[in-house]
Amino acid sequence: MKVEPMDSRNGIDGFTRVLHLGLVGFGLLALATGEWADDYKEMRGLGLLFHSWIGIGVAFFVGLRFFYGILGPVDIRFTNWVPYNKKRMKVVVEDIMGLIQFKLPDRQPRQGLAGLVESLGLLLFLFLAATGVLLFFIIEPGHKARGIAHFIKELHEAGEILLPVFFFVHGGAVILHAMTGNHLWRKMIFLREK
Repeated sequence: MKVEPMDSRNGIDGFTRVLHLGLVGFGLLALATGEWADDYKEMRGLGLLFHSWIGIGVAFFVGLRFFYGILGPVDIRFTNWVPYNKKRMKVVVEDIMGLIQFKLPDRQPRQGLAGLVESLGLLLFLFLAATGVLLFFIIEPGHKARGIAHFIKELHEAGEILLPVFFFVHGGAVILHAMTGNHLWRKMIFLREK
Protein backbone atom coordinates (compact mmCIF):
# COMPACT_ATOMS: atom_id res chain seq x y z
CA MET A 1 0.00 0.00 0.00
CA LYS A 2 1.33 3.42 -0.93
CA VAL A 3 1.10 5.86 1.96
CA GLU A 4 2.10 9.48 1.72
CA PRO A 5 5.37 10.36 3.48
CA MET A 6 5.45 12.98 6.20
CA ASP A 7 5.74 16.58 5.09
CA SER A 8 4.23 19.94 5.95
CA ARG A 9 0.70 18.57 5.43
CA ASN A 10 0.83 16.54 8.64
CA GLY A 11 -0.96 19.23 10.62
CA ILE A 12 -2.43 18.22 13.94
CA ASP A 13 -5.36 20.32 15.11
CA GLY A 14 -5.23 22.17 18.41
CA PHE A 15 -7.98 20.15 20.10
CA THR A 16 -6.12 16.88 19.36
CA ARG A 17 -3.01 18.40 20.93
CA VAL A 18 -4.93 19.44 24.05
CA LEU A 19 -6.40 15.92 24.32
CA HIS A 20 -2.95 14.39 23.89
CA LEU A 21 -1.40 16.63 26.54
CA GLY A 22 -4.31 15.89 28.91
CA LEU A 23 -3.86 12.14 28.46
CA VAL A 24 -0.09 12.37 28.92
CA GLY A 25 -0.28 14.67 31.95
CA PHE A 26 -3.07 12.89 33.78
CA GLY A 27 -1.72 9.47 32.74
CA LEU A 28 1.70 10.20 34.22
CA LEU A 29 0.14 11.64 37.39
CA ALA A 30 -2.11 8.59 37.75
CA LEU A 31 0.89 6.31 37.29
CA ALA A 32 2.93 8.29 39.83
CA THR A 33 0.15 8.24 42.44
CA GLY A 34 -0.99 4.64 41.92
CA GLU A 35 0.87 3.32 44.95
CA TRP A 36 -0.78 5.95 47.14
CA ALA A 37 -4.20 4.45 46.37
CA ASP A 38 -3.29 1.33 48.33
CA ASP A 39 -4.22 3.21 51.51
CA TYR A 40 -7.91 2.61 50.71
CA LYS A 41 -7.90 0.03 53.52
CA GLU A 42 -7.55 2.91 55.99
CA MET A 43 -10.53 5.07 56.75
CA ARG A 44 -8.72 8.31 55.92
CA GLY A 45 -7.36 7.07 52.52
CA LEU A 46 -6.13 10.42 51.17
CA GLY A 47 -3.89 8.62 48.66
CA LEU A 48 -6.92 6.85 47.22
CA LEU A 49 -8.83 10.12 47.07
CA PHE A 50 -5.98 11.92 45.29
CA HIS A 51 -5.38 9.07 42.82
CA SER A 52 -9.12 8.72 42.21
CA TRP A 53 -9.61 12.34 41.21
CA ILE A 54 -6.59 12.24 38.94
CA GLY A 55 -8.11 9.09 37.44
CA ILE A 56 -11.39 10.96 36.86
CA GLY A 57 -9.30 13.48 34.91
CA VAL A 58 -7.90 10.62 32.81
CA ALA A 59 -11.43 9.31 32.23
CA PHE A 60 -12.57 12.78 31.16
CA PHE A 61 -9.81 13.09 28.54
CA VAL A 62 -10.31 9.48 27.38
CA GLY A 63 -14.03 10.16 26.94
CA LEU A 64 -13.33 13.33 24.98
CA ARG A 65 -10.78 11.54 22.79
CA PHE A 66 -13.19 8.71 21.98
CA PHE A 67 -16.00 11.18 21.27
CA TYR A 68 -13.64 13.17 19.01
CA GLY A 69 -12.42 9.98 17.34
CA ILE A 70 -15.98 9.09 16.41
CA LEU A 71 -17.51 12.47 15.58
CA GLY A 72 -14.51 14.78 15.08
CA PRO A 73 -12.87 15.91 11.84
CA VAL A 74 -12.68 13.20 9.19
CA ASP A 75 -8.89 12.69 9.32
CA ILE A 76 -8.99 12.31 13.12
CA ARG A 77 -11.78 9.72 13.16
CA PHE A 78 -10.80 6.19 14.14
CA THR A 79 -12.30 4.81 10.93
CA ASN A 80 -9.57 6.60 8.98
CA TRP A 81 -6.49 5.42 10.86
CA VAL A 82 -7.02 2.50 13.25
CA PRO A 83 -5.38 -0.54 11.57
CA TYR A 84 -8.37 -2.87 11.69
CA ASN A 85 -8.25 -4.32 8.18
CA LYS A 86 -5.83 -6.30 6.04
CA LYS A 87 -4.75 -3.29 3.98
CA ARG A 88 -3.78 -1.23 7.04
CA MET A 89 -2.15 -4.17 8.81
CA LYS A 90 0.03 -4.64 5.72
CA VAL A 91 1.40 -1.13 6.31
CA VAL A 92 2.07 -2.03 9.97
CA VAL A 93 4.04 -5.09 8.85
CA GLU A 94 5.97 -2.94 6.31
CA ASP A 95 6.91 -0.55 9.13
CA ILE A 96 8.05 -3.42 11.38
CA MET A 97 10.12 -4.91 8.55
CA GLY A 98 11.67 -1.49 7.99
CA LEU A 99 12.55 -1.21 11.69
CA ILE A 100 14.27 -4.58 11.50
CA GLN A 101 16.42 -3.02 8.77
CA PHE A 102 17.01 0.07 10.99
CA LYS A 103 14.73 2.31 8.87
CA LEU A 104 12.20 4.53 10.62
CA PRO A 105 8.76 4.71 9.00
CA ASP A 106 8.15 7.92 7.04
CA ARG A 107 4.37 8.23 7.14
CA GLN A 108 1.60 10.63 8.00
CA PRO A 109 0.65 10.69 11.71
CA ARG A 110 -1.38 7.71 12.95
CA GLN A 111 -0.54 5.53 9.93
CA GLY A 112 1.10 2.10 10.00
CA LEU A 113 2.89 1.10 13.17
CA ALA A 114 2.23 4.52 14.74
CA GLY A 115 -1.50 3.96 14.26
CA LEU A 116 -1.28 0.55 15.90
CA VAL A 117 0.68 1.86 18.89
CA GLU A 118 -1.67 4.82 19.33
CA SER A 119 -4.73 2.54 19.02
CA LEU A 120 -3.39 0.17 21.65
CA GLY A 121 -2.50 3.13 23.88
CA LEU A 122 -6.03 4.53 23.65
CA LEU A 123 -7.48 1.10 24.42
CA LEU A 124 -5.17 0.84 27.43
CA PHE A 125 -6.24 4.28 28.68
CA LEU A 126 -9.90 3.34 28.13
CA PHE A 127 -9.46 0.08 30.06
CA LEU A 128 -7.72 1.81 32.97
CA ALA A 129 -10.25 4.64 33.01
CA ALA A 130 -13.19 2.21 33.00
CA THR A 131 -11.78 0.00 35.76
CA GLY A 132 -10.74 3.08 37.73
CA VAL A 133 -14.21 4.63 37.55
CA LEU A 134 -15.74 1.33 38.66
CA LEU A 135 -13.36 1.22 41.61
CA PHE A 136 -14.21 4.83 42.43
CA PHE A 137 -17.80 3.77 43.00
CA ILE A 138 -17.37 0.31 44.59
CA ILE A 139 -14.32 0.56 46.89
CA GLU A 140 -15.24 1.33 50.46
CA PRO A 141 -12.51 3.19 52.32
CA GLY A 142 -11.62 1.37 55.50
CA HIS A 143 -12.41 -2.08 54.09
CA LYS A 144 -10.31 -4.52 52.11
CA ALA A 145 -11.55 -5.14 48.56
CA ARG A 146 -13.18 -8.55 48.16
CA GLY A 147 -14.96 -10.44 45.41
CA ILE A 148 -15.60 -8.51 42.21
CA ALA A 149 -14.06 -5.34 43.67
CA HIS A 150 -10.82 -7.21 44.31
CA PHE A 151 -10.87 -8.66 40.76
CA ILE A 152 -11.40 -5.20 39.20
CA LYS A 153 -8.66 -3.76 41.44
CA GLU A 154 -6.21 -6.44 40.24
CA LEU A 155 -7.10 -5.72 36.59
CA HIS A 156 -6.64 -2.00 37.18
CA GLU A 157 -3.25 -2.56 38.79
CA ALA A 158 -2.01 -4.06 35.50
CA GLY A 159 -1.59 -0.41 34.54
CA GLU A 160 1.50 -0.28 36.76
CA ILE A 161 3.21 -2.45 34.13
CA LEU A 162 1.34 -1.63 30.93
CA LEU A 163 1.46 2.18 31.15
CA PRO A 164 5.26 2.38 31.50
CA VAL A 165 5.61 -0.07 28.58
CA PHE A 166 3.32 2.10 26.44
CA PHE A 167 5.09 5.33 27.46
CA PHE A 168 8.46 3.71 26.72
CA VAL A 169 7.40 2.51 23.24
CA HIS A 170 5.55 5.68 22.25
CA GLY A 171 8.12 8.02 23.82
CA GLY A 172 10.99 5.96 22.37
CA ALA A 173 9.54 6.38 18.88
CA VAL A 174 9.28 10.13 19.42
CA ILE A 175 12.93 10.26 20.52
CA LEU A 176 14.08 8.18 17.54
CA HIS A 177 12.21 10.41 15.12
CA ALA A 178 13.65 13.52 16.79
CA MET A 179 17.16 12.07 16.48
CA THR A 180 16.60 11.82 12.72
CA GLY A 181 15.47 15.45 12.50
CA ASN A 182 11.71 14.87 12.57
CA HIS A 183 10.56 16.94 15.55
CA LEU A 184 6.83 16.21 15.56
CA TRP A 185 6.89 16.35 19.37
CA ARG A 186 7.27 20.11 19.09
CA LYS A 187 3.91 20.37 17.31
CA MET A 188 2.24 18.38 20.07
CA ILE A 189 3.21 21.04 22.62
CA PHE A 190 2.27 23.95 20.34
CA LEU A 191 5.80 24.78 19.20
CA ARG A 192 6.97 25.12 15.62
CA GLU A 193 8.53 22.08 14.04
CA LYS A 194 12.20 22.73 13.20
